[in-house]
Amino acid sequence: MTTYGTIPASTLPSANLEYLSRAKERIKDGLGARRPWKLMFNIRSLNCPRTFSEAISRFRANLAYFRMNYAIIVLLILFLSLLWHPISLVVLIIMIALWLFLYFLRDEPLAIFNRTIDDRVVLVVLGVSTFVFLLLTDATSNILVSVMIGAVVVLVHASLRRTDDLYDEESTGLVSGPSSSS
Repeated sequence: MTTYGTIPASTLPSANLEYLSRAKERIKDGLGARRPWKLMFNIRSLNCPRTFSEAISRFRANLAYFRMNYAIIVLLILFLSLLWHPISLVVLIIMIALWLFLYFLRDEPLAIFNRTIDDRVVLVVLGVSTFVFLLLTDATSNILVSVMIGAVVVLVHASLRRTDDLYDEESTGLVSGPSSSS
């Protein structure tokens, strides 16, 4: 009996389950970089910086420390702004799925027609296509305003939050700039 063109049923589910478990682990690892929201919004850690250089130092340290939290905040603001533009929201969700499968959840380099595609090329193509597809949905001003609002929220929080209580697990020490002791 010939079985040309058939996929063995015994290998397909295990391969899918393995891929899904790897994807789940990578998502958990990515979200593991998220810092506790309680630490981020600790009201006692907010005050005005004394100098402009202190504000820049705080901004850099907080941006590096809370980068996943800030990305979630900006994406949440973008998502909320697109609720009134359902087509743009669908395009955003499709593009997020493409980002996950083509960039974030890959274990091996992307190959098309037996040619390996560099990660930078994938990054540029996905970035440009996301931008173009969202702009084609006629929500351009809405998208730009929501991204700007997200950037301002990140800038204000990162500049106002002190860095003297940020703990870095990798180097087992405090994250602090030169003038973070205010």
